[in-house]
Amino acid sequence: MSRPAAALRRLPAAPRLDVVPLTAGAFPAHPPDLPPELAGPVAVQLAKPTRSLPAPSALPGGCLYEPKWDGYRLVVVRTARSTRLWSKQGRDLTDRFPDIAAAALAQLPAGTVVDGEVVVWHDDRLDFGLLQRRMVTAPGRIAAQVAAAPASYVAFDLLAAGGADLRRRPLRRRRAELERLAAHWAPPLQLSPVTTDPDEARQWSADFRAAGVEGLVAKGAGTRYAPGRREWVKVKSWETTEVLAGGVIGSLDRPSQLVAARYRDGELVVVGRTGPLTPAAAEELAAVLTPAGPDHPWPDRIGTGRFGGGRLSVPLTRVRPDVVVEVSADAALQAGVFRHPLRFVRTRPDLQADDVPPIG
Repeated sequence: MSRPAAALRRLPAAPRLDVVPLTAGAFPAHPPDLPPELAGPVAVQLAKPTRSLPAPSALPGGCLYEPKWDGYRLVVVRTARSTRLWSKQGRDLTDRFPDIAAAALAQLPAGTVVDGEVVVWHDDRLDFGLLQRRMVTAPGRIAAQVAAAPASYVAFDLLAAGGADLRRRPLRRRRAELERLAAHWAPPLQLSPVTTDPDEARQWSADFRAAGVEGLVAKGAGTRYAPGRREWVKVKSWETTEVLAGGVIGSLDRPSQLVAARYRDGELVVVGRTGPLTPAAAEELAAVLTPAGPDHPWPDRIGTGRFGGGRLSVPLTRVRPDVVVEVSADAALQAGVFRHPLRFVRTRPDLQADDVPPIG
């Protein structure tokens, strides 16, 4: 395991919160059925994006900072009769992640609802592609996927315990009870680390970007759990990298988006695209791009979805892939392809195409 990945798994579980945890005796020995809205599917609280990390006092009760995991949002519902796993969109994913379901059945008491993220580690990095493979694998082959690439569940909130709905209690109390519950867990169940120190949070973001952590989430310690509302704040980790200009959306003299390329085993492949270019960026690109020759491998249209796919397509203006462009990208990668839009930074006339790293 690499040093970043190993250190990530050793992050401190939590700061010392000035609260009195709920006690085990607060819950009945034989919990009643969960409230209907917590029996599944479960509506989840959301986060709104921002460019900068909020100050410690910016959110009610003070900020709690957590890593932003590159996985699938998953709510675990453990009743007296079953354990089900629900996606953010309300889909039952229990059959996709039987390893997580089995661990929850064994380690969570009945009447528990936990909010968190399911992830897969591969080559010392979170691998979103292996998560997606679980979604398209035939049911009869899921066991092979589990054996080859086991999942982990990173919990960050507790919505119910002992059959009692905790969502109206402040986050600091829900977190304290989650820590008490997680003290007895073993992998693949894990507790997401949290800190009240923004400097420590920024250090996490820098240190663990290499392991696929996308950034940070800030939450108000004094807030209730608000399903469907974007009261949490997420800050993505960005860094610059170099790509080749493989094509543009629009014309050569007025490009509206850059389609980024890199080589994989000698083949020029699409690795992402920028958001809409500013007039200044479009002018900078137009000054250095030249039309592609007949040997350019890309088609004359490209899909509007991620990775150039999707049912809808738009005309693609192919360009000679000899212009190096510096872009800003977040940590979300899949097989060397950027999953989210890139930000154009500048052209790099000081670099040659051979200076751009290929896809490994």
